[in-house]
Amino acid sequence: MIIKLPFYVMFIFLIVSSCGFCEEVNVYSYRKPQLIKPLFESFSESTGIKVNSVYAKKGMLERIRSEGKNSPVDLVLTVDIGRLTDLKDAGLTQPLKSKKLFENIPPNFRDPDNYWFGLTSRARVIVVSKERVDDALLKNYEDLSKTRWKGRICTRQGKHPYMNALIASVIASSGEKGAEKWLKGLKSNLARKPQGNDRAQVKAIYEGFCDIAVINHYYIALMSSDVNQKKWADSVKIIFPNQDNRGTHMNVSGVALARFAPNRENAIKLLLFLASQNGQEIYANENNEYPVSKKVPLSEQLSSWGHFKQDEISLVKVAEKRMSALLMADRVGYNN
Repeated sequence: MIIKLPFYVMFIFLIVSSCGFCEEVNVYSYRKPQLIKPLFESFSESTGIKVNSVYAKKGMLERIRSEGKNSPVDLVLTVDIGRLTDLKDAGLTQPLKSKKLFENIPPNFRDPDNYWFGLTSRARVIVVSKERVDDALLKNYEDLSKTRWKGRICTRQGKHPYMNALIASVIASSGEKGAEKWLKGLKSNLARKPQGNDRAQVKAIYEGFCDIAVINHYYIALMSSDVNQKKWADSVKIIFPNQDNRGTHMNVSGVALARFAPNRENAIKLLLFLASQNGQEIYANENNEYPVSKKVPLSEQLSSWGHFKQDEISLVKVAEKRMSALLMADRVGYNN
């Protein structure tokens, strides 16, 4: 007879089997293992604390909720302001006040009640065909709704977290009416039904399906280092939008201290390391993202793109508009 053990029981068994009685901290991560392994290795070398991590592409909130007080998780690493906010709203995190955290993480990249903290940020940029688009005509997100771009734009689906956050940021900036007018105009300019991931948008430009797309900046860095995708990246130019006004929309990769963290003190040590200048530099370099602290140097790739003005609106305010953004995408039939 095969006995199926609950997830948390198997997780604890693996931890005990692998290290016996040792100092440890348990992390649930939305980030792929290869993107965070160097960070954890550096922490373990300096502290002697073993980091056990579990990766999941989705369903993390539901897993932690189902485990309840028996959950082995100490820290949750995730991407997107939406997921961080959902963890807090579900009562699955606990607040942490620390002078070091406040010094290293700007207010717009952390929860005002200290339930989550941003570590790196990603710019939602516009990319355009080098051959077919005069980038002087495309300076703002709002320009994407202009009729000159009819049939020339590709995007993800309107309800994807990345697109949802961008729409929410426009609502926060322009109000409901202004944002809906913009989204209708953007939809009317689409070259095809919204589909695919950010890499697929750049590939579509390379193949001539469209001339303009909206993506997270780090995908260009990733594609540039891929022998099969470099030609896609080389076919486009990056535009950091809204440099003459509010700045480019930024989303975040962040961390939260689990509500029932069994290794709370070690979890705090790891969280402080992640937020430190050294931790942010390692994390940002591995992921081709921007450190949230302006004191941390950029990677060579990002430095080559130059500095740009970031939208400094609190991500909490953006998160508050997420539901409005979802409803708006439905009203305009963005995915149809």
